[in-house]
Amino acid sequence: QLGEGLLEYVGPLVEPLPKEKPLSIALREINEDLLTHEQVEG
Repeated sequence: QLGEGLLEYVGPLVEPLPKEKPLSIALREINEDLLTHEQVEG
């Protein structure tokens, strides 16, 4: 999928707080249901 451009960087989906780390931003995105995932077999 990376070669198809489906996972391009789009930036955070929430407004980052000053000095907030990427993991904290990602956890807030998950908590606010802005990110989803699907488990695939392979």
